[in-house]
Amino acid sequence: MKINIHRSANNRLLAGVLGGLSEHYGWNASHVRIIYLLLSCTPIFPGIIVYLILWLLMESPVDYSKKRKIIN
Repeated sequence: MKINIHRSANNRLLAGVLGGLSEHYGWNASHVRIIYLLLSCTPIFPGIIVYLILWLLMESPVDYSKKRKIIN
């Protein structure tokens, strides 16, 4: 099962999961990373497991530079 959110090709630190979420929803990637880091420090939120599951469920990054057609 894939979700219709792509990992980020440009805004990535590890796999582009948080960058992809921030691009999809129009959020600031730095804020998403800080909130994720703060939530991961709590014992209620299993940060690594959630990140790995999102990595598996999110679609591969789309490289729009390869998809553009050059019109002469």
